Amino acid sequence: MIHIAETLTVTSIENFLTPDEVITLITAVDDVVGDTGVRRFDTERTTTLHSIPGHTSEQAMAVYEPAGRLEIHPPPELATTVLDHAVERAMPALRRALPALTSCREWMYVEYAPGQHITPHIDGIAPHPTDPVRQLAGISVVLEHAQEGGEFFVETTSHPALWSDQNGGDGYHRAMAFTHDGADHSADWFRTMPRTRWNVRPAPGTAVLYGSQVTHGTEPVRTGRERKLISWLISEV
Repeated sequence: MIHIAETLTVTSIENFLTPDEVITLITAVDDVVGDTGVRRFDTERTTTLHSIPGHTSEQAMAVYEPAGRLEIHPPPELATTVLDHAVERAMPALRRALPALTSCREWMYVEYAPGQHITPHIDGIAPHPTDPVRQLAGISVVLEHAQEGGEFFVETTSHPALWSDQNGGDGYHRAMAFTHDGADHSADWFRTMPRTRWNVRPAPGTAVLYGSQVTHGTEPVRTGRERKLISWLISEV
């Protein structure tokens, strides 16, 4: 039974990755990126996990990542093994925050260079609330911070325009509510909605959880690179 609190949670799991695991993951990713990674995984990338109804992938990328970003999806096999072990080890803490959690989606490595960032948006639970796979929260683990900028943020608001009159049906608590579709910077109503921003700079190896109905994004990197792994925690009916 999914409660709205799970989809609005913001919390952290310190030591999700050990220092040695962080080094292992950085090394594994660097082996894949090599000398041509920026071209292959950033400037020449034409696909994205983000989507906006009525928009092409190129248009969605321009809305979500207007200056681009480097993406490796899926990450190297060694990285997947390390991350799977970390999720299993942290499952008691994860389930305290997300009681309906059943598993974690495939991970993605992302990297932000100077000027790059992700605009505020909401991931959403599923294309339709009754779909059998429902996202409860995103999970982000920093491997290495930029020298300046690149901070992750969430945004909160009490504005009623964020919420739809959608009914979730089976598998949801009776008090469940759903945010409107299209909660991203392609929509005037969302872009102009008053919100309060909360920035965070967690220690490398700390996992930050942000509910699937929480507005989030990243500040532009000013100096250096922001390197992290992200995924989504799901409930399968």
